[in-house]
Amino acid sequence: MPSFLEAPVAGAYHVLTSLVSALQPLTGAYAAVIAIVLCTLVVRLCLVPLSVRAQRGLKARAAIMPQLKELTERHRGNPERLQREVAKLQSESGTTLFAGFLPTLAQLPFFWLMYTLFCRTVVAGESNQLISGSLLGAPLGVHWPIFAGTPAFLVVAALVAVVAWFSARLQVRQLDASATTLSRRLARLLPYGTILTVAFVPLAAGLYVLTTTAWTVAERTILNR
Repeated sequence: MPSFLEAPVAGAYHVLTSLVSALQPLTGAYAAVIAIVLCTLVVRLCLVPLSVRAQRGLKARAAIMPQLKELTERHRGNPERLQREVAKLQSESGTTLFAGFLPTLAQLPFFWLMYTLFCRTVVAGESNQLISGSLLGAPLGVHWPIFAGTPAFLVVAALVAVVAWFSARLQVRQLDASATTLSRRLARLLPYGTILTVAFVPLAAGLYVLTTTAWTVAERTILNR
């Protein structure tokens, strides 16, 4: 790993191990699990302003959707003119076609850190203490926990599937009446991609995915109201 990436990994490692040590007397063997959940909640709490901005952007985009369709029909044969008109409309409305992606993009560094911390046996020049944590008997650093002979993977995957179901319902409700059949199908299916993610990352990263997607569903529900 390049040296400039070692500093954030080492910093995250020391923060997480300190939190695990503080939680150990209260939570015992589940200290690492609780620490991952708490760190994820802190990250999402810090990203609330971005989520609010993204939600406003989605509403603004929904409001201009009829105008976007009209511009598309009017300038179908002139892509350059269409691009200019769409850019002008977005500028006037204060939104973009990428509205709603800010919280997801901002989380990528944290997901990468969680993935990296539980994939390495040595971090910051010392033995990685985090991978000794476990959930229902499965080590937090193991991939494909279903092969570990414990129900950990099935429990996490089932919870992620439940959250994905709520997320799919929420996304479909947010679509306007002009949404295409393809858009509605994608809105129903894409949230279930998190189950595949959980299957291919360490169990610790799966816990991060579960916690952050549950937060997203709750946050969007509150913001919509």
